[in-house]
Amino acid sequence: MKFKSIIIIAVFSLLIVGCKQAKENDAVEVITVEEMDSLLEMGNVKLIDVRTPDEYAKGHIEGAINIDFRNKDFENLISKVDKSKPVAVYCGRGGRSGKCSAYMKKAGFTKIYDLDGGITEWKFKGKKMVR
Repeated sequence: MKFKSIIIIAVFSLLIVGCKQAKENDAVEVITVEEMDSLLEMGNVKLIDVRTPDEYAKGHIEGAINIDFRNKDFENLISKVDKSKPVAVYCGRGGRSGKCSAYMKKAGFTKIYDLDGGITEWKFKGKKMVR
C-alpha cells in the first residue's frame, strides 16, 4: 500500500513539473499594463503596435513601431524583426495582437508579450501615449 502511494505521488509530481516546464517554454505571454510598463522601463523589448496607421497616428505607446496586422504585406514586414529578441505587441483591445502573437510564434519568434486589453486598457490605467 505504501509503495503504491509513493508511485502515485511520483507520477503526479512528474506531471506537474512537465506542465510547468511546457508553460515556461511557451513563446507567448499575455501581460498586464503594469507588466508592460516594467518591460518598457527595462528597455530590452521591441514594441510593436499592430493597429492600422490611422489608429497609430491617433495615439500609441512611446517607442512603438507600427506594423499593421491587416496589411497585405504583414508577413514580409514582421519578418524583418529579430526573432531571437523579445517583442511586445498590442492592438486596440487584444484581438489582433492575439492573432499576431500566434502567427509570430509559428514564424519562430522566441519570446512574445501580448498586452492584455490592448491600448484601451493602457489608456484606462492612465498610462502615457504619444502622437
